[in-house]
Amino acid sequence: MSRGTCPRVNFCGYLWIFSATLFAVNVVDVLAYSCHEVRTAFQLGQIGPLSRVPETPGTDVDLLVCKHQGPTCCTRKMEESYQLAVKRDTLQNIRSYSFELKYLLTGHASAFQDAFQYLLSFSQGHLSSLLVATYPPLADDALPHVNRLFSTLSDHLRGANVSVETAVHRFFNGLFPLVYTQLVNPGMAPDTGSPTSSSATMTTEAEQGGGGGGGGSELSDCLRMTRQDINPFGPHPAAMAKELAESLGAGRHLGLALAAGLEPINATDHLLLSKECVRGLVRMEYCSHCRGLTLIKPCLGYCLNVLRGCLAGPAELDAPWRRYSALLEQLTHAVAGHHSLELALLGVRDHVNEALLYAQLHGLVITATSSSHRLAVFWARRGADKGISLV
Repeated sequence: MSRGTCPRVNFCGYLWIFSATLFAVNVVDVLAYSCHEVRTAFQLGQIGPLSRVPETPGTDVDLLVCKHQGPTCCTRKMEESYQLAVKRDTLQNIRSYSFELKYLLTGHASAFQDAFQYLLSFSQGHLSSLLVATYPPLADDALPHVNRLFSTLSDHLRGANVSVETAVHRFFNGLFPLVYTQLVNPGMAPDTGSPTSSSATMTTEAEQGGGGGGGGSELSDCLRMTRQDINPFGPHPAAMAKELAESLGAGRHLGLALAAGLEPINATDHLLLSKECVRGLVRMEYCSHCRGLTLIKPCLGYCLNVLRGCLAGPAELDAPWRRYSALLEQLTHAVAGHHSLELALLGVRDHVNEALLYAQLHGLVITATSSSHRLAVFWARRGADKGISLV
């Protein structure tokens, strides 16, 4: 009887296997078009309200971005949520990368400024200790000039529009009256411009009166104004100005360059994604969810094409940014290498010491030259008072 019903055992076995397979395919097909996984991914990604995701796939849904044939787990409201999500996530990723670079530049800029200020402070103390220990007669009066010099150098390194050469020459201009009255002519009182003892013979007719005015203040002003003509410190002020200008110039430009690099990075915080860009990101990231494929990832080439379209504007900065990076490298080598900022600042003490020694060594010549200059000024002023032009 059984043989009549199924005369061949193998055929009955095949029929049973086929039926089981068909049933399994139907089950898988139903699961494939279930929206359960889509709802889970929607909730875990914090894309939007879960109520926007249907329980089962729908048909004839009026979608704008994720259009495809067949049932879909997406709705128009879901598309809106997907667009907000990709915009949020993309901008957050861009800012996270730019934050790392911003932190790197800010950290280096701060470290450089701290190092610069430490070197300035150390060099200032180094020079002050030289004046106190080696030149005590003029130390108290010279320290304000030292403070002013290093304050100006600090401003220059921070980007202020001040000249290093002017600061150095102003320092030596202020130092000259002190050196003249307390080192070259130690018997001359700086406040009166006249000798403190009868043995002093440095007072000229111009210093004693005439021309009306002023004693020590007039003498100091005259010495300051004629310092570069008299050249009491030899080549040392010019050498010191040149060395500091080169080294501090490299440090200043490095600091300004690091600060300038933050501007294009900060611009990414306000980056705007176009409508077409957002739709492209949705297609790449979320349209597969509409078919229940929540684990599938887009290929690398597709990602690059979409992001190139989104970041076409910022991508134009690539070549200038590479040149900027090369410039930073060159400035860093300049600060630490040929125009070493550390060596230049530490060399200030030696330059000033050599300048003071030069003035003491050439004291007689400086006194004679200074006296002739002051006498010429005196007669020029007297002639002016009498309406006589001395040409």
